[in-house]
Amino acid sequence: MCVSPFFVFAVRISVEKIQRGLEMMYCEEILLRDGRKCILRNGEEKDGEAALECFKLAHEETDFLLSYPDENRLDSDAEKKFLQEKKESADEIEIIAEVGGKIAGMAGFEKVGSAFKVRQRATLGICIAREYWRLGIGSALVRACVQCAKKAGYKQLELDVVAENTAALRLYERTGFVEFGRNPRGFCSRLSGWQELIYMRLELG
Repeated sequence: MCVSPFFVFAVRISVEKIQRGLEMMYCEEILLRDGRKCILRNGEEKDGEAALECFKLAHEETDFLLSYPDENRLDSDAEKKFLQEKKESADEIEIIAEVGGKIAGMAGFEKVGSAFKVRQRATLGICIAREYWRLGIGSALVRACVQCAKKAGYKQLELDVVAENTAALRLYERTGFVEFGRNPRGFCSRLSGWQELIYMRLELG
């Protein structure tokens, strides 16, 4: 096990990254902008119910995500299975952000495919409950996923973001993601009609 100190928001923290067997393990403690501590760690089976509730809440609170809460077909058992599979995976991960024992958000990546031509690419997804916006959790989760994607051997990390979601767009740009295309009819919102999607990518090596 290796523990190394570094700074996040000018605050010294300790970060622990563990590669055990084929599993990709991640654990980091950060200090949020409001002074609270946040733990970033692998989601696991025991987090299933709380993670699902966070997922549903995040999708209720913004119109910038892929689906609506009533479209979600996962139950807590399916979520538990999903998290455990990601914890045991060597090339996919789901990282949760925990504040005061409560799941505030989560992010992860999945491989585009297993075929030779695309197996070097992965897609990133993230959601955070509104209560925890603008505290630095999003930046920390994206950074964690980038580090893990590199460790898993991916050469490119990809995502899409609604063009009107300027806060997320700035976050991705700060991390190094660059735009490579747009779809003016990427999403069809129940509230606002067509939403333009921006496609972004980050070269990892």
